[in-house]
Amino acid sequence: MSLRRPAAAEGAAGKTAAETVDEVRRSDMPRLVEVWEASVRATHHFLAEADIERFRPIVRDELFGALPLYCLRDEDGLLVAFSGVADGDLAALFVHPSWRGTGLGRRLVDHAVHELGATTVDVNEQNEQAVGFYRRMGFAVARRSELDEMGLPYPLLHMELMPPGGHGELEGASAST
Repeated sequence: MSLRRPAAAEGAAGKTAAETVDEVRRSDMPRLVEVWEASVRATHHFLAEADIERFRPIVRDELFGALPLYCLRDEDGLLVAFSGVADGDLAALFVHPSWRGTGLGRRLVDHAVHELGATTVDVNEQNEQAVGFYRRMGFAVARRSELDEMGLPYPLLHMELMPPGGHGELEGASAST
């Protein structure tokens, strides 16, 4: 599955990332957890250390098999970014901090939308960088929840892909609890 961007992304130490989105293998899970944690620490400043400690075993032990996972690797085959899509929802997108800004997140969103049919994504409201990124990718806030999916007080923005040419927030976007 080759994506539309011909230019290779360059990240850590001048390494390049593969052009092809690959499926995550069980043997990738230790590295996937490293990428997840590094990404969370770089972008989820609102989380307490106890929250990261609580989520780590869930990512490590339950994510593989819970939803299809896809990744991009560096030229050495090391996983540097990953996504997960289930039932049209982009349920996970994490890019190692040394690869942020290289187009890997965009590449995985393109794959999720064009190859896997993703049309929705939930984003922590406090992760303003992610909210802006998904807006640039064509998503808009449809509604808001006060609690995250685990019932914790981290508000979520439920975003939907806008039709081509669409912009702004969806009509009737409202808060819910």
